[in-house]
Amino acid sequence: MQVIKIGGNELDDPIFIDNLGQAVAVLEDPPILVHGGGKEIRELQERLGIKAQYIDGLRVTDAESLAVVEMVLAGRVNKRLVASLVKAGVDAFGMSGVDRAAIKVEKLQHPQGDLGQVGRVTSVRTEVFKHLLEEGVTPVLSPICYGPDGSIFNVHADHVAMAVAMAMAAEILVFVSNVPGVLRHGELLPYLTAVEVEQLIAEKIIVDGMIPKVRSALEAVTGGVVAVRITNLIGLKEGTGTTIVQAHS
Repeated sequence: MQVIKIGGNELDDPIFIDNLGQAVAVLEDPPILVHGGGKEIRELQERLGIKAQYIDGLRVTDAESLAVVEMVLAGRVNKRLVASLVKAGVDAFGMSGVDRAAIKVEKLQHPQGDLGQVGRVTSVRTEVFKHLLEEGVTPVLSPICYGPDGSIFNVHADHVAMAVAMAMAAEILVFVSNVPGVLRHGELLPYLTAVEVEQLIAEKIIVDGMIPKVRSALEAVTGGVVAVRITNLIGLKEGTGTTIVQAHS
């Protein structure tokens, strides 16, 4: 079983969405699909005159911003993904971490300031996902999660994907973006250890937007996920990309 995390920057591209449905349709077993949507959240905030605020790369989510986040993640993006998957022949079920209290969280405390309604995952109801997978259903999970006393929290989609992968003992966590993996002088690096990733960052082989991708992968393998793959839609279909592990076996 695999958990697939889809980044938010590609989710407003109809071609990407169609290709994603086709890529998931050819997988042998249904995955758990976790998605973000930060780009569309920012765009809607701008149209509504809400100033986006961040602390250490995390979105500050006050009550006004939470309403926007819920509309985009649990509504627009989630249903767009589900529709595309169903069109491709995938039995997909759209949900958030609030549904059946599937992902429980507490408020995330940050030393640099108050993030508002931003949560940290405390538990995953694995039986919710296991029952869906056993029925051949692909859960499509938005990172809106269930907090104390029925409160609702926004959680970074990478963190939700990592928590679900660890709780479900997934064989692999796949981060899908628009790049085939980690490249060195144009050549795809198929396997990397945590130590090798740090060396490549120091050597400036891994730069710019790839750095947060590999950092998330390192956090996942340190947290107990056996392997994390960074790839694109072609790699998702073919099982290629850069696979990051804690150390060579």
